[in-house]
Amino acid sequence: MLAWYAIAVLGLSGQVRFFCQDETRIGLKTISGRQITAKGIKPKGKVQWQFKATYLYGIVEPATGEPCFYEFTHLNSDCFQVFLNLVSQQYNDSILIIQLDQAGAHRAKRLQIPANIILLFQPSHSPETNPIERVWQHFKLGLRWQLPKSLDELRSLMRARLEAMTPAVIASIVGWDSILKALSVAGI
Repeated sequence: MLAWYAIAVLGLSGQVRFFCQDETRIGLKTISGRQITAKGIKPKGKVQWQFKATYLYGIVEPATGEPCFYEFTHLNSDCFQVFLNLVSQQYNDSILIIQLDQAGAHRAKRLQIPANIILLFQPSHSPETNPIERVWQHFKLGLRWQLPKSLDELRSLMRARLEAMTPAVIASIVGWDSILKALSVAGI
């Protein structure tokens, strides 16, 4: 329906593509998790509590696993506007239907949505309906128990982790059967 609306009513042209969008905060505070130890041995890990952080904005395409990530200093409507403009420029030959949550930054009245982007808001308080949430979980698994001393060192770890997350890996995480069937029925 949205694809038809974009082409017939809005007069847009290009390939219609469906993406899922979200942001996550990554900071110097240690991401803890399970550790394997011998039976009866309590796991120990060094932890730091620095509160410096950065935000990673991203979109992923469930059909192909194609990702697009950008780092920003804040989670607000100004950064989200820049993110939308960058995504619009990167995929300027396509019509993008982007599923996202109803965060205040996404619904700000002053946002100027690029012409080739249609925002599809998911129901409130339902992050489980957005597959990119699982991408963030997978991303943070590789950062557990890391102790970067600065944001620059953290950015280096983030880049290495993002490079390891190929489209095939991302497609295996976000390519839910229900989404892929819906996209094939919709002709996307």
